[in-house]
Amino acid sequence: MNTKEQLINEIEETPEPLLSEVLDFLHFLKTKTVQDKQYTAVMSESSLRKDWLSPEEDEAWQNL
Repeated sequence: MNTKEQLINEIEETPEPLLSEVLDFLHFLKTKTVQDKQYTAVMSESSLRKDWLSPEEDEAWQNL
């Protein structure tokens, strides 16, 4: 049985009042993942800026 099937089985056995908490937690995890990816992209930008902002780089991309 895979993880998704195990989750479905657990959900089917969970009382309704707890399901809203489970759903909230799932939304939190999904949002956190997106925010973590955005943070990584922003941090990468600052470290790569010295390479991106150069006349040589501008010239290399001017035909696109």
